[in-house]
Amino acid sequence: MVEQKEDKQDKPLVWLHGEVKTPPFSQSARIEAGVLLRRLQQGETLEMPHSRPMSSIGAHCHELRIRDEDKNWRIIYRIDEDAILILEVFHKTTRATPASVIDNCKRRLSKYDNDQ
Repeated sequence: MVEQKEDKQDKPLVWLHGEVKTPPFSQSARIEAGVLLRRLQQGETLEMPHSRPMSSIGAHCHELRIRDEDKNWRIIYRIDEDAILILEVFHKTTRATPASVIDNCKRRLSKYDNDQ
């Protein structure tokens, strides 16, 4: 199910960490990431298999899931009222999200929220 908000200006992407470029992303994975991020900017709510909640990081935090030729990429993001915050971009090698990624995302969010 896709929900889209109407009559809203696109939210900017705020990159707190990471980037999506080729390489290391394949061109098709980079394009898929761009399309999904654009949909988020336009107010769509993405669900599985594209995105899943990451409540272990915080409220409104999610994991964008990008399947590449030989890697599974993840983009950790938070949906704010006025922006989409990009917290981390990494390739996932295990079933669980590494504790270091979760801790780094929490730290980045805390710093961002305190600076606002």
